[in-house]
Amino acid sequence: MTKDKEPQIGGKIRRLRRQRRISQGDMANAIGISASYLNLIEHNRRNITVPLLFKIAGYFGIEPGELAQSDDSQLVGDLMETFGDDLFVDSDLTNQEIRDLAFSNPVAARAVLRLFDKYKQVIQGSGKTTPASSHEEGKFHLATDAISDFIQENANHYPSLEEAAERVRHDIDIASDNFEQGMRTYLLNVFGIECKLTSLPQGIARRISHDGRILEIADILPPETAVFAIAHHIGLLASESEMSEIIEQSTLPEQDAPALARNVLASYFAAALIMPYQPFLKSCQNYRYDIDRISRLYEVSFEQVCHRMTSLQRPNASGIPLHLIRTDIAGNISKRFSLSGIHIPRHSGACPRWNVYSAFLQAGRVNIQLSQMPDSEIYFCIAKSFEKGGYRHNAQRRHFSIGLGCHISQAKSMIYSDGIDLSNQSQIVPIGVGCRICPRMSCEQRAHPPADHRFKINDEQRAESLYGRI
Repeated sequence: MTKDKEPQIGGKIRRLRRQRRISQGDMANAIGISASYLNLIEHNRRNITVPLLFKIAGYFGIEPGELAQSDDSQLVGDLMETFGDDLFVDSDLTNQEIRDLAFSNPVAARAVLRLFDKYKQVIQGSGKTTPASSHEEGKFHLATDAISDFIQENANHYPSLEEAAERVRHDIDIASDNFEQGMRTYLLNVFGIECKLTSLPQGIARRISHDGRILEIADILPPETAVFAIAHHIGLLASESEMSEIIEQSTLPEQDAPALARNVLASYFAAALIMPYQPFLKSCQNYRYDIDRISRLYEVSFEQVCHRMTSLQRPNASGIPLHLIRTDIAGNISKRFSLSGIHIPRHSGACPRWNVYSAFLQAGRVNIQLSQMPDSEIYFCIAKSFEKGGYRHNAQRRHFSIGLGCHISQAKSMIYSDGIDLSNQSQIVPIGVGCRICPRMSCEQRAHPPADHRFKINDEQRAESLYGRI
């Protein structure tokens, strides 16, 4: 096994330790090593022997195989995209050197990403253009990328919010056999807030009355969105201390990132409240991640199920490692998360060959693709496009596509792999992270040449794409 293929699990050990609020010294004493040695392991500067791997897995109460799944794969992709910018064209960095930075010192690697994010924000604010393509600048905002990093660093799993949601769900189930009515009763009994469906100004999904005693929900929302809005507000009230502690322990920048994080965490709580962890995990396993069937079971949307599936990371009771991406019809990526290992672009649009884009051409259908990244790893990807908009005449519709997937080795766990020959090489579609860092020189869909190459135009022979032959 080559160095870049060795499991780099330091990031996951660090995350599990921090989730349990355990100091390095206490954990080191428990597993019989020094705190300095544990620090080196967490930064992937020391290899882990098999006996030590089993000891650490036993300490956390998980299987060694779960521990060996790295959390740092997306970090590598983000760094490659960053160093693919024209700003670094003379640096002559190799992919291996970038991987070494991500795996040996992920803290420093994330600091580099934050520095580059800040650079792009400053350039954008000054009205100047970077050496890279200027049309991408309008899509960048420091806080949104910080939130993506925040979710990725926590593997989209927050145990304290899961516990809070389970406590509230227990009280709701006692209050009523009907979940939505139980939430309304809980809000009234615990917080003195009455919930009402009402006509609200256009663009407002919910609001609190001036006296703070009525939660108004827009009556044009789809039923599953209205239920989620109530659960979200319960999360803001019932898990306020848990959310504050998570944010305080994070490395989020100041300004609007903490406020955005609070909204994201309240959404996480809402999903955990509507789709409780253990029953939902069992449904995923029993129905083999059949999203439509699970959507019907919990009366939620396709997108809500996809989000919840990515959060099943409880030690010793986890789902398969998934990635998720959501994009609009213009190619803007609004949500990105990866535990499968696939690389999702940080600042630019994804590869046009990826089925998350072709799904727009077959609205409402689940599209399936075997996607191969430039590092030769293959992923099983499904994608579906959908609309959002209010239940009223002439309501403007918003078009999105959501992609979900796993490493090819996990594909048989998903019902969508039935009837697919996973070993058929002709079914594999080569994709990349983005044109500026994709090494595939013969791609006919290139929008940009690779950042570290220059091209010459041959007047006697023209490729399908101007950048298809460098």
